[in-house]
Amino acid sequence: MSEALNEVKNRYPKTVNCGGDDIELDLLNGVDLDTAKAFTDRLTDYDLLSMNRDIQEPKVLAAWSAAIDKGNIISVGARRNGEIIGTTAVVLEPNSWSAHVGEMRILIQPDARDIGLGRTLIQESFLIGLDLGLEKLTVRMTLDQEGAIAVFEEMGFKTEALLRDHVKDRDGEKHDLLMLSHDVEGVSAKMQAYGMGEAFD
Repeated sequence: MSEALNEVKNRYPKTVNCGGDDIELDLLNGVDLDTAKAFTDRLTDYDLLSMNRDIQEPKVLAAWSAAIDKGNIISVGARRNGEIIGTTAVVLEPNSWSAHVGEMRILIQPDARDIGLGRTLIQESFLIGLDLGLEKLTVRMTLDQEGAIAVFEEMGFKTEALLRDHVKDRDGEKHDLLMLSHDVEGVSAKMQAYGMGEAFD
């Protein structure tokens, strides 16, 4: 596992162009709680509901940071002018029966959407999954996140389950939760044959 993590670390930092903006991507090695809270405070309620726990809670952010330190979460931060505007994470369960599966968590601030950052972060998650030898990536979101769902489906994700009234927001309103997945091994084969961009067409 340590060798695989070194492969991931060697990819960063790097700069990508999204909608004319230079975005720096780098691994999050532990999380500064003040910085993390400033980021999560700007997310929408629908973004928050796609997470397993309320990431605006300090104790949840602290647990997130600890999981990154342990290597159970591999997370990349996207910064514009030094400010975090998006993150992607691959959550691992190495001691479970699903150790071959990684759960993706992608969060993007509202003012950084529609510039191609989501697609870029999904691709980064796949590269991380490949480096770690994962076979499958999953993602969950509420049905209200129509734009995000469209991007995932464009990149080959398929619906695996629709969980009715599965999450409840702070006002007590229930929301359906959609589970999607993608075959990492299939993407790897396409990458070898066509290259990264075509692998997601």
